[in-house]
Amino acid sequence: MNGAAFNQLIMFHTIVLEGSITKAAKKLELAPPSVSNALKALEAELGLPLFTRTTRRIELTEAGRLLFERTYDTVNDLSSALEEVSDLGQIPSGKVRLTTPRFVYQYLLKPIYAEFCLQYPEIDLEISVSDAAIDILKEGFDLGIRFGDRVEEGMIARALTPAMKEALFASHAYVARHGLPESPDALRHHKLINYRFIASNQIAPLYLDRNGERLSVDMPSALTVNDTDLMLDAAHKGIGIGRIVEPMVASQFAANTLVPILPDYWCPYAPLYVYFHRNSQKARRVRVLIDFLLAHCGND
Repeated sequence: MNGAAFNQLIMFHTIVLEGSITKAAKKLELAPPSVSNALKALEAELGLPLFTRTTRRIELTEAGRLLFERTYDTVNDLSSALEEVSDLGQIPSGKVRLTTPRFVYQYLLKPIYAEFCLQYPEIDLEISVSDAAIDILKEGFDLGIRFGDRVEEGMIARALTPAMKEALFASHAYVARHGLPESPDALRHHKLINYRFIASNQIAPLYLDRNGERLSVDMPSALTVNDTDLMLDAAHKGIGIGRIVEPMVASQFAANTLVPILPDYWCPYAPLYVYFHRNSQKARRVRVLIDFLLAHCGND
């Protein structure tokens, strides 16, 4: 495969993944005519159209679908191999895109990301905070952080944390006014600060664990938020019972500024994992971030 053909395939794959020539050009940081001309040259070389075009959309022809399926892994492997070799002896550099839920940013990344940026000034780190279940390959991310049971199939995943639980908690003022619930049934007489997922617009269901049996709990609502800082602030102000993963409030339990509620019933969660496509870690700029996360999160 000559260099021109390889570049044409790269552009072809990007058009397929991005859904348009304009988006592919933006992704590749090229002018749209350059991408369009490369596609035309590839189609002329093959003697077949690879896309059907209308004023509103661009879709793969049967030839285009076959070319994409047959060459995708090979082009990815070759791109990764070239990048891996070019990385040897060089300072890690280039863009690295990471997607993570907001609470993970606050809990894991906020204390350490600046150190990474200072240690690797040639790396352009992009952190995208989203609760959505993101296809990192389709959306152009190098890696993501999620609970282990939510990692995309086929990804390589490395644990960043131990398993954790979702804690329930309240302020001393709330407990003084409303009492301390002694059983899951008692929660019916208390109010919950609900959490709404930004991406799905759904209220997070509340579950408790009773000797391995998961209990679904309905509580009256005190307030609904979509931000973990607001969740904690509302709990501190005595509005209702809050809920969040235990490590985010462990220090406040230790300082006795929040009261744990029914800790024997807290529902377990899978560990948090950093996950990535098998080819992503071959790029040195991505590999150093993976190694940094594993070293600083202390679970490897």
